Amino acid sequence: MKDLKFEQKRSLSRREAADQLTALADALREGTGAELELGPGTLSLRVPDDLRSEIEVEIGDGEIELEIELKWPTAKRRTEPSRTPAETDEATTRGSAPPEPGPSGTGS
Repeated sequence: MKDLKFEQKRSLSRREAADQLTALADALREGTGAELELGPGTLSLRVPDDLRSEIEVEIGDGEIELEIELKWPTAKRRTEPSRTPAETDEATTRGSAPPEPGPSGTGS
């Protein structure tokens, strides 16, 4: 189930389409939140630095459809705590130490 879905379909001129895309591109470039004018209201989105994108073009039934999709997670991803240089050296030493010599099975 989706947490939220908003869909708007309307006719607009090439200039209006360009203005919408330009406003979104400017917000993405500046690193600010994206604000999209949607009829009577405005949708504000916080957009992270890294996104996934998908561009899809379909031609058929006398129409061309161009979809530009941007995706990003809603929550910050957890990262492992970074190790200090001493912890990294210790882990490397522990994992690569040669085995200790043990008693041999041949008695002399």
